[in-house]
Amino acid sequence: MSAMPSPRDILKPPPLRRGDTIGIVAPASNIHRESLDAGIARLRELGYEVVLGDSVLSQDLYFAGSAEARARDLIQMFERSEIGAIICARGGYGSNYLLPLLDLDLIQRHPKILVGYSDITSLLTWINDETGLVTFHGPMATKDFAHADGVDLNSWFAAVEGSGEFALSSAEIGDLKTLVPGDTGGTLYGGCMSILVASLGTPYEIETGGTILFLEDIGTKPYQVDRMLMQMKYAGAFDGVRGIVFGEMLDCVQPGGQNYTLQEVIVRVLGDLNVPIAFGLPSGHVRRNNLTLPIGVRARLQARADSVTLTILESAVSSTSSRASSTRI
Repeated sequence: MSAMPSPRDILKPPPLRRGDTIGIVAPASNIHRESLDAGIARLRELGYEVVLGDSVLSQDLYFAGSAEARARDLIQMFERSEIGAIICARGGYGSNYLLPLLDLDLIQRHPKILVGYSDITSLLTWINDETGLVTFHGPMATKDFAHADGVDLNSWFAAVEGSGEFALSSAEIGDLKTLVPGDTGGTLYGGCMSILVASLGTPYEIETGGTILFLEDIGTKPYQVDRMLMQMKYAGAFDGVRGIVFGEMLDCVQPGGQNYTLQEVIVRVLGDLNVPIAFGLPSGHVRRNNLTLPIGVRARLQARADSVTLTILESAVSSTSSRASSTRI
């Protein structure tokens, strides 16, 4: 196993408990009320109270209201003392509009669990980079909680309640495979690859040094995955990366068939990085049982010929944190 990098300055939110209130926001695309209602019902079944941001049901073109309204909803949820966690309703497109509007000092003073994926990746990575706040790549209200088998509850509770170390392995996740073997440690980081690539060359560019980088996407043809990986490679986004874990990569195939696999494409592009690479961790765009991954905590990737284990080495939340003020770890 390679040496662990020095940990980032981590800001951990308070844990979420059954009975706490979850705030739902829509930072990106507009939503369907029926799916939202189903997600709210499931969250209540799990024992949570639910409140909605003011603009959740708004529509402005393909957005859930104006950028200013969406940013205001998000910031208000961080500020409200009764909110235990913030879950995004869906992704789509539009979270990038919020980045220059965020009050990062307020977020640091009122750390909260923030959960989402897809387009929400831009919020998860930027907030983590700038404030140190652990964010959560995981299930959303209208996409996963709205379905009976949409959420992997074991990882959800382990991540948001703070059970400490927990592992995700090929013994339980049959499609999780090794592409390049190795054993490494780093800070877990990443999200939807299209959104990560879109950050390059902007003031909101991802910070990947010392990380185990998680990459996932949906409906992207293998040559498009190749192109994004090459862009990241040329931009130096893999410099200092300790290991790479790909998601389920749902529907990332060439229409009409292909005589090669996406895994072969990945190894062709990234094999010379000489870091362990695994494929098939179902977080983000998945068929079912969406895993919750804490972004910004220490993790270990063990990729062997016959097994893969990604171990989250520390609690993603802090019981000593207050919702009114920040606690740095």
